[in-house]
Amino acid sequence: MTRSAQAEQADSTVAPSAALECCLRLARAYAVLTRRLDNALGSVHGLSFGDFMVLYYLQRAPGARLRRIDLAERLGLTASGVTRTLLPLEQLGLVARQADARDARVGYAVLTRPGQRLLAHATASAESIGAEAMQAVPADQVDAVAALLGQLAGINLSNA
Repeated sequence: MTRSAQAEQADSTVAPSAALECCLRLARAYAVLTRRLDNALGSVHGLSFGDFMVLYYLQRAPGARLRRIDLAERLGLTASGVTRTLLPLEQLGLVARQADARDARVGYAVLTRPGQRLLAHATASAESIGAEAMQAVPADQVDAVAALLGQLAGINLSNA
């Protein structure tokens, strides 16, 4: 490649905006954390990080149950995606289905006692990885970072 062609190519490359660079770094951080959590949770507890999130959101809900559509929203999945995610957990007895007595179209996912026990153990592993990942963030700023990430994810207090 000639010098003028190299200069022309260099001129045509545009540096990414700060917003794009931030999004790319956020995506990479998510991928790295997910891989680490998948490895730790899978090798010790037999759960994927996705499975952990299902159990975690159910445990935080009133009565340890959520409408399947609400669970799908929290996980960022479609209704059919949450159904595929719940099936193995139901087969293992970690989650159960519950129908709504007033509306046959509404179904709930409920965290079972075995699911609660497994989640308690798995949370210790996830907490350890989370603490390690947040070492670079000053302790007094962790809540602010979490709130910012929640805003980026479209989370508000009613569905967190």
